[in-house]
Amino acid sequence: MHTLFISDLHLSHVRPEINRQFFTFMQDIASRADVLYVLGDLFEYWAGDDDLADPFNDRICAAFAKLRESNTKLFVMHGNRDFLMAETFAQRCGAELLADPTLVNLYGTSTLLMHGDTLCTDDVKYQAFRAQVRSADWQQSFLAQPLTARKATIEKLREESALEMRGKTAMIMDVAEPSVLQVLRDNNYPRLIHGHTHRPAMHLHHLNGHKCERWVLNDWYQRGGYLRCDDAGCRAIML
Repeated sequence: MHTLFISDLHLSHVRPEINRQFFTFMQDIASRADVLYVLGDLFEYWAGDDDLADPFNDRICAAFAKLRESNTKLFVMHGNRDFLMAETFAQRCGAELLADPTLVNLYGTSTLLMHGDTLCTDDVKYQAFRAQVRSADWQQSFLAQPLTARKATIEKLREESALEMRGKTAMIMDVAEPSVLQVLRDNNYPRLIHGHTHRPAMHLHHLNGHKCERWVLNDWYQRGGYLRCDDAGCRAIML
């Protein structure tokens, strides 16, 4: 028995090699797992579930739906790029949407799953933006717009974000250590698995007599990869 974790794939039409790696991963690797967790930013962006009519998006969902044939369970968590994924998406893909954070028992080890952006608390401007776009009122108003208008707005926001990131330090865009330690305390010192920062590593936090592993998942911008966990522990594997 084993469980797989991926995040930050940022799938889009314009990255054919990564898309190829994704479909190979789904067919040859994910289909052999008991569970697959996607911890956010599966897509470069998600404008709403009505965008499932796009052939590319539909093909991604079809690859996930096929996991049901191999009895692999699928859980998907929102990221900062695809937080508008909703129940129509989940039903089409055969997935269960997962709250952020979610605490699970992973082969006897308490494990906290997060996308990771809420840990980047030094980036005050981003946290304010996140709170705005996660509000029910904002999402209702945004989704009421035509799909083409939504996509244009998202493209504009992405351009603005790219410009802002050039002026931010790497430290601001990484997780804040106090926030990590607090979430570990609040959840009784679990193992922590998250993505978002694009800084894959395994960190060991010593806290109040506990040793807590923190696994940061790799992004798929240059090369795909995943975290494989079983009753012996976890290990990161690159494709």
